[in-house]
Amino acid sequence: MSHSVSDALKRVKPSATIAMSAKARELKAAGRNCIALSAGEPDFDTPQNIKEAAIRAIQDGKTKYTDVDGIPELKDAICAKFKRENGLEYKRSQVNVSPGGKPVIFNAFLATLNPGDEVVIPAPYWVSYPDMALICGGTPVFVETRMENGFKVDPKDLAKALTPHTKWVLLNSPSNPSGAAYTRAELAAIAAVLIDFPNVLILTDDMYEHLVYGDFEFTTIAQVEPRLYDRTLTMNGVSKAYSMTGWRIGYAAGPEWLIKGMASVMTQTTSNPSSISQWAAVEALNGTQDFIPKNKALFQERRDLVVSMLNQAQGLKCPTPEGAFYVYPSCADLIGKKTPGGKVIDSDVTFAMELLEAEAVAVVHGTAFGLAPNFRISYATSNTELEDACARIQRFCASLS
Repeated sequence: MSHSVSDALKRVKPSATIAMSAKARELKAAGRNCIALSAGEPDFDTPQNIKEAAIRAIQDGKTKYTDVDGIPELKDAICAKFKRENGLEYKRSQVNVSPGGKPVIFNAFLATLNPGDEVVIPAPYWVSYPDMALICGGTPVFVETRMENGFKVDPKDLAKALTPHTKWVLLNSPSNPSGAAYTRAELAAIAAVLIDFPNVLILTDDMYEHLVYGDFEFTTIAQVEPRLYDRTLTMNGVSKAYSMTGWRIGYAAGPEWLIKGMASVMTQTTSNPSSISQWAAVEALNGTQDFIPKNKALFQERRDLVVSMLNQAQGLKCPTPEGAFYVYPSCADLIGKKTPGGKVIDSDVTFAMELLEAEAVAVVHGTAFGLAPNFRISYATSNTELEDACARIQRFCASLS
């Protein structure tokens, strides 16, 4: 008897970011001095006050099952955060807490998607968005952006992609992988399109909200256009701004019927997020925020370093992103060139693999994010490593002929 995975799982591709990070670990294990710029994870430690809150939770015996989609104290902290930072009013019954940002999106899709429903996703996109739509029975529909427009979706292109089958439009600002962030005016133009499609839900992934640079002012679409409030799921989490990737807490707020549906999914899948992580997240949201501007300043310094050095590499063009901790340079001018060993750089995939082989620098090819020929670099590591990695990239590009 032969066995195979489900048809739903056959539609899903493994995460390219995880795959490249695994290859980098293999090279390190083999003794190569490999620099991995593939993972989207801050290199800062979780702040001490948050760690202490988790320890107190353990010592106080707060280690049992909790309400399936979050403890009341954390929901209150999330409501306070949305009011304080985004001018959005929510009740506990409008808030979902899940074990990470991915489950927030997955739960929302599973609670709402039927076969034939479409999820409109601007490209480049985070690698998990389309596969989560597919595994939940939906159909991803991509709207390509352009580097000359800062990798931001054109409202006209968005309007063309919307059909009677559209269930969701997914926005991510600041973006993974491009770092692009939408201004208030840009979000207002997108909202003006969505107003005319009352059956479309909006999911806005604001995970990198606190990592915007210079005088850029972050806004989210339900804040910009209140008429979309009743059909917007505003998602966030503690992973990036609070350096809590391993704690696995994502959250969202939106219409009560949707939040109830997401909780129903959780009752039969994950059940509640870790009780200890939830209490740590209460402290993250309610406690001191002093470290956020300090970390942000360091990230901006790293961004400027990487953008400068990549733009000095032969054949690369790297725009300056507004936020997150990624850059998304184009290697279009290198397509067709050859390595010293005679290998033709026929795509961004080949570029990334040959760079890893030649210089032991791991990046993620843009094909994985739906827009090529580009590649993503995460600059969430030290200036020393970034300088070394970018010098290696410059050397690799110069070696092509």
